[in-house]
Amino acid sequence: MVRWWIVGLTFTGLNIPLLYFAIELFHWPEWFASLVASELANILRFFVNDRWVFGFPRPTWMRFGQYHVAIAGSFVVWLGVYNLLVYGLDIETMTTVPFIIESWKFLIVPIIATTFSVFVNMLTNFLWIWRKK
Repeated sequence: MVRWWIVGLTFTGLNIPLLYFAIELFHWPEWFASLVASELANILRFFVNDRWVFGFPRPTWMRFGQYHVAIAGSFVVWLGVYNLLVYGLDIETMTTVPFIIESWKFLIVPIIATTFSVFVNMLTNFLWIWRKK
């Protein structure tokens, strides 16, 4: 589990310079740069997880496909939780302090959404994709 966290945090950090280079050096639109940088990091992360974290000698197309479904699923969870909290809880009517409103939308909600997303990702990684049969 520690290795899984190391890989996840490393590739999260790797995604930032990839995104920077794609936008600043290649002048790609931000939406396209984020898609390419994220996908490249996810593909590389799959291979590192497959070998170093879970100990498989060779990757398989089945695990690769399952991994992409799991990544897409955790993104849907993140997006759902984020939108539910931002739009479902009308925080702007709950408080009159602008800082709380801004920090709620831009700091607290993404952290909560990421927590749910990582939990789903852990479950799919350990109980579905790389489970021992």
